[in-house]
Amino acid sequence: MNTAVIGLVAMFFLGMGIFGLIAPATLIKPFGITLASAEARTEVRAVYGGFGVAIALLLACAAADIAELRPGAVVAVGIALAGMAFGRLVGRMADRPARFYPSWFYFWVESLGAAALIAAS
Repeated sequence: MNTAVIGLVAMFFLGMGIFGLIAPATLIKPFGITLASAEARTEVRAVYGGFGVAIALLLACAAADIAELRPGAVVAVGIALAGMAFGRLVGRMADRPARFYPSWFYFWVESLGAAALIAAS
């Protein structure tokens, strides 16, 4: 079960990463952000794309327990997801997003992913 949870979260990061590399403007559009310059698109490709793919690969290695990475990698990614969810809570207090999607949707994805990974560690 723990391996399946790690694999599921890895697939989420892989999907986000590939989408971020291929279509950065489309990925970020639900947040009301436009990417008018090559530098802006490159930033999204790096942070959402490259980082997402790297985290997916790290979690794949953790799922396979390559080099005994599993405990540290799973906890680190779980804490990172919790930090992202915390940032959304701060945003809720500071700016009060009105719609469920995308901010609250991703808050729950990140919160549940964090809890699942930490439980799987």
